[in-house]
Amino acid sequence: MATTTEKQAMVVGIDDSEHSTYALQWILDHFFAPFASNPPFKLVIVHAKPTASSAVGLAGPGAADVLPYVDADLRKIAARVVEKAKELCLSKSVHDAVVEVVEGDARNVLCDAVEKHHASVLAVGSHGYGAIKRAVLGSVSDYCSHHAHCSVMIVKKPKIKH
Repeated sequence: MATTTEKQAMVVGIDDSEHSTYALQWILDHFFAPFASNPPFKLVIVHAKPTASSAVGLAGPGAADVLPYVDADLRKIAARVVEKAKELCLSKSVHDAVVEVVEGDARNVLCDAVEKHHASVLAVGSHGYGAIKRAVLGSVSDYCSHHAHCSVMIVKKPKIKH
């Protein structure tokens, strides 16, 4: 018996790192490309664009003067990230992915996207930070695994063995 229920959404968080590109590629290869015209999920790709003030992170004289330039750079990066994601999708014959750029901290943006799209899976790449860098920067994947209201898949790029 065929049902017309809407597909569950899979949200994939992307940024301008090779880890995130790898994660999107892995997701496309495992969940979308093999199912050509009928993938198991609706794909929602989300890029969190930092605010200029959070990216600059400085106050004092002159700080306000730099913000428009920083924001312009962040917009360019976001456009590049989105373009790359769309190209990756097309190269795997995925034509109906939803791509969103949302301003804010990646942790909140991704958890909000899960809520908004009623996602059943959130997939993120792993930057592979060491313990100290992770403690200072805070891991997006770690935060999401505790706060997103769905299963969280952390896609790790294999280490190259020498």
